[in-house]
Amino acid sequence: MFDESPKRFDRIVAILIQLQSKKIVKAQELADRFEVSLRTIYRDIRSLEASGVPIYSEAGIGYSLIDGYRLPPVMFTREEASSFIAAEKLMQQFTDKELGEHYESAMFKLKSVLRSEEKDMVSEIESKVLIRNPKEIHGHIAPNAMATVFRSIGEKLQLNLFYEAISADEPSHRIIEPVGIFHENGNWYVYGYCHLRQDYRQFRTDRIHKITLGEQKFSKSHDALETYLDSPGHETTLIRILVGKDVAKYIKDDRRSFGFSSQKETAQGIEMTFLSRNPKNGFARWFMMYADLATILEPDWIKERIAELLESAKARL
Repeated sequence: MFDESPKRFDRIVAILIQLQSKKIVKAQELADRFEVSLRTIYRDIRSLEASGVPIYSEAGIGYSLIDGYRLPPVMFTREEASSFIAAEKLMQQFTDKELGEHYESAMFKLKSVLRSEEKDMVSEIESKVLIRNPKEIHGHIAPNAMATVFRSIGEKLQLNLFYEAISADEPSHRIIEPVGIFHENGNWYVYGYCHLRQDYRQFRTDRIHKITLGEQKFSKSHDALETYLDSPGHETTLIRILVGKDVAKYIKDDRRSFGFSSQKETAQGIEMTFLSRNPKNGFARWFMMYADLATILEPDWIKERIAELLESAKARL
């Protein structure tokens, strides 16, 4: 007997919305999202088909809606409507001006389908959410770099960059095929295939002097961004530190930006393991904030590096 509970109804509606939001949706993707079995997803898809929803499926590929089928405007819950405000504030402060303007335009469309009471609630909340002292992004040399990267990824067109590496005296011309963009250690990075280096590289957006969309299509097929950043082939350094239990709770908020991998409780305290992609500068400088409260277990050269930084800082005092 089929489960016709409200929970199942909500899941089926959510599946339909997800099908409309993407060109192809895999059954495993739906099962992971709703934490149900593949068999349950297959049953839900059959229910949608029986209700007249035109779903196209192909073994090993996934599900998609027949072109032209659209749902009527969706009604948002109060919680979903509230989440828009935080997202809008973040977009205004932490992305390109152009992306922020596009998001603002999209928000007007989202707000237009809210019920009157939700509109009143959203207006009330807007004045109560504030992001103070954000890191300035609009002063970047190429202020709309991120928007251009998104267009490049969407249209699969190569990018022309004039990029200033940290050790370079002047910017050099690069042709790249961006895989994705990520935020780490307070900065935005573009990760992509660099034709100059014939390898994958990451580029900090605030070091991009000029960026233009090229006319050449991508020459390679690229996997998802996380497969490059988290792959064993991406060089990392294993670092172990020891902190007291009372200190560990304060470190957990930003440790993932510096390669945090795992932790375990010992008799001496909490032992944390990091797989750092930038141990010499990124991890070492972050650790200095907790140098009087934590101990480095390995490797020894990280201790020497931090000692150098401390001596340099002392000389400047």
